[in-house]
Amino acid sequence: MSRAILQVMIRGRVQGVGYRAWVEYQATTSGLEGWVRNRRDGSVEALFAGTPKHVADMVALCRHGPPSSRVDSVTSETASEDELNLRRAGEAFSVLPTV
Repeated sequence: MSRAILQVMIRGRVQGVGYRAWVEYQATTSGLEGWVRNRRDGSVEALFAGTPKHVADMVALCRHGPPSSRVDSVTSETASEDELNLRRAGEAFSVLPTV
């Protein structure tokens, strides 16, 4: 089975509204690996790894976000397996500190 890895940037009102917890829940429920974190510029950055369909579905979900968010833009690019090493040891999906 093929595997897709995408790094995603989400901009809008996406901090202080539960966006990271929502991403973690959605990704975990979909069986994805990766991580999510806030960025100092007010955006949220995430990495999703899994089947191409599950990754694409997750990116589509990110365009809407949780009810209290307002997503202005979502961009994505292919990432490498090395990016998964940012996760906490033993976790399939991690919420990381702000960068």
